[in-house]
Amino acid sequence: MESPVELPVESSGKRRYAVVGLGHRAQMYVDALLGDWSDTGEIVALCDVNRTRMDFYNQRIAATGRSPVPCFGPDGFTAMLEGADAVVVTSVDATHAHYVCAALDAGVDVVVEKPLTTDAEGCAAIAAAAARSTARTIVTFNYRYSPRNSALRRLLADGAVGEVTSVHFEWVLDTLHGADYFRRWHRDRAHSGGLLVHKSTHHFDLVNWWLDADPELVFAQADLLFYGSENARRRGLGPRPARGTGAPSADTDPFLLDMSRDERLARLYLDAEHEDGYQRDQDVFGDGVTIDDTMAVLVRYDNRAMLTYSLHAHAPFEGYRVAVNGTEGRAELEVCERAWTPPHAAVDPSARDKEHAEGAWERLTLQRHWSPREEISLDGEGEGGGHGGGDRLLLDDVFRGPARDPLGRQAGYRDGIRSVLVGVAASTSAATHRPVRLAENGTRLA
Repeated sequence: MESPVELPVESSGKRRYAVVGLGHRAQMYVDALLGDWSDTGEIVALCDVNRTRMDFYNQRIAATGRSPVPCFGPDGFTAMLEGADAVVVTSVDATHAHYVCAALDAGVDVVVEKPLTTDAEGCAAIAAAAARSTARTIVTFNYRYSPRNSALRRLLADGAVGEVTSVHFEWVLDTLHGADYFRRWHRDRAHSGGLLVHKSTHHFDLVNWWLDADPELVFAQADLLFYGSENARRRGLGPRPARGTGAPSADTDPFLLDMSRDERLARLYLDAEHEDGYQRDQDVFGDGVTIDDTMAVLVRYDNRAMLTYSLHAHAPFEGYRVAVNGTEGRAELEVCERAWTPPHAAVDPSARDKEHAEGAWERLTLQRHWSPREEISLDGEGEGGGHGGGDRLLLDDVFRGPARDPLGRQAGYRDGIRSVLVGVAASTSAATHRPVRLAENGTRLA
């Protein structure tokens, strides 16, 4: 486990942050530095391929009474770093390695969204840059901070189930959240690495962290069985619009997203199309989908524990189930984040909120050998905020520095590499129908 990173504070008491990649995910960090964490740092520059999106965030900055900040294109990234103490990387996944390495080589600390990168080459480049730099890297795995996931980590660290022998982990994405990956740039494996990297990185990191162990061997199967044009034709769906915005059937087709109905999406993406041509609302059953929607993975760890994992991106509800078996018992974590998907959710912004979704529930239980099952309380820290209450705790950790944390929730670049490489190995295994071995400590493919 890496030592926690406490980013240094300038003499003024505030750090200077630049942000690269001004899409949806950037808002959490921008709003944090404009709001509850404004005493810790200030935004000094923005960088993106699209000026309209940078203008959107500069307007958010100006709305708080602050002056707009300078904007840079990708070619100006290195120059932008000269005025920053740290950079927040929320760009397209495949660009992460470039920006992380450039920042580390400039001596600028990095806060980077998961996944750290999308392939083994990116992992190797980041590891080399980190080794030669004095700057530090935080990978923002917010699901570590979700109280329910922290509670499971605490149980396992306390030896409640004894020595862990196996983990079964099932994650299901509903036809709102899951479908969205097939509308946007994530649908192209070259940009996202596929869901086994982009999405499952969260989940592989959780298991690595829960077990405090390194993955060694991966075998997987994956396929595109629901989304994409081939599956649409196979099921006889008939002709479909290329995109949701403006489509006459957007009111009746739950898979179409009309961005004109959502002011934020319209300003970030629809109004920005004239600059880069990116369409955020492509039909999930259209051509050009190169990622999988159904995945099964088997992982062997260096402590001999085994993981069976599945990801399903077209379920009627959203949530996950984890069962951890050990020499002294079993722990089970069950989470329903959204009990069902309203058919109008794609065109109704209010229906897309998971944080207070009707029917959501969570339960953590422990059953030791020769004992009845007991329910573990999940009350306490982390109320409010995204990712089960984890986002606020994560932001505290990033911007105020880690408090004493026996759970070791803050993640560094080695954690990011291990989680990415499990996904890369799984994708490779699925393509070759062969097991893939990771090198010692899971830091590269063998």
